[in-house]
Amino acid sequence: MTNPVICQRSLNSPEIRSDSGINCKLVIGLISGTSVDGIDAALVEISERQGSLTTKLIAGHTYAYDNELREQILAVCAGQPRSLPQLCELDDRIAESFAKAALAIMAKGDRAADLIGSHGQTLFHRPPSLSASDQTSLGYSVQFGRGAVIAELTGIPTVSDFRAADIEAGGQAAPLVPMADVLLLSHDTKYRVCQNIGGISNLTYLPPQAIAHLDQVFGFDNGAGNVLIDMAAQQLFGVSFDRHGALARQGVANLELVQQWLRQDFLVAPPPKSTGRELFSPEYLAARLAEFTGGNNHDILATLTEFTAQAIAQSYHDFLPQFPDQVLISGGGGRNQYLMERLQDVLQPAIVMRTDDLGLDSDFKEAIAFALLAYLRVNERYGNLPNVTGAKRSVLLGQIYKSL
Repeated sequence: MTNPVICQRSLNSPEIRSDSGINCKLVIGLISGTSVDGIDAALVEISERQGSLTTKLIAGHTYAYDNELREQILAVCAGQPRSLPQLCELDDRIAESFAKAALAIMAKGDRAADLIGSHGQTLFHRPPSLSASDQTSLGYSVQFGRGAVIAELTGIPTVSDFRAADIEAGGQAAPLVPMADVLLLSHDTKYRVCQNIGGISNLTYLPPQAIAHLDQVFGFDNGAGNVLIDMAAQQLFGVSFDRHGALARQGVANLELVQQWLRQDFLVAPPPKSTGRELFSPEYLAARLAEFTGGNNHDILATLTEFTAQAIAQSYHDFLPQFPDQVLISGGGGRNQYLMERLQDVLQPAIVMRTDDLGLDSDFKEAIAFALLAYLRVNERYGNLPNVTGAKRSVLLGQIYKSL
């Protein structure tokens, strides 16, 4: 069983107001990220008393997709055509997998949950675009694994479809984790950046006492994260990922190529912004690999790892009002020791650490975040941060489903 962790922050802003009574819920958070490497499940005790929120991780585990289902998901993400009946079946199969993960994490924690917050599996994400008339068109984001099926199979009320409301308010619907970052990781005196490195990299900028200064909190997607490294490791070495960065460590990065790649449109565009496999796709990787002349496969992985680190650093220098004192890493990238070393080097003088060092399990931080967002939703509290997503207003995130 995962060791319990306790994090506490006060809720003082009107956007995340609370009653003065005591409320305690056991909530499951579920998410499968851009890497499609499995469903992260977190069983979280959420307590609230007189404006203070406390979370306690009871159990966390990652439940792998079966190989055939994962291949189907990756194929759809890559744009391979499927009929509408095939897509409906895929939606149901993903929901069934999420429901099984929810039941399994309850058994692991030996506790029954009151609520489930399920992000689902993103298959497509299109940020808003600016038209010739300077009117922003709505974005579009598709997550499979519908909450109605999860609620029916588990018998537990389920909140899902978290991104739609922010999109309807003109936002990017990403990233959504910053609300949890504010609640769990802000500091009284230090400037912090919560840097998630999953398939895609994204950050939350937290000024001191961020919970009292939500107008100064913002975040955005800031790079390819692990997705290019993982695809290259599979293609060049026949492994699913570069464990601890050991393969990249044996190579020499092509810094000239890295500087060239850092000039791409997405990386130099100001926030709010979000991206996904639609940009950092197999075709994108093939184009980058074609630019290599000389070197070996280890050099390629070293260069892609350097690109991930440098893109993160560039976004800090270009878009943050204050360079952080601390950078708190979560996601799979935090387990890549070579990448962590490169980040410590390129992000000096900031101190780079994993959120584990502060008592928040970095492997399940996003799952915990969606448990929190579900808790906010059923208590009719806003879950998005317009400064982060670009939405025109704060909104309730997610639809609530109950079993029949």
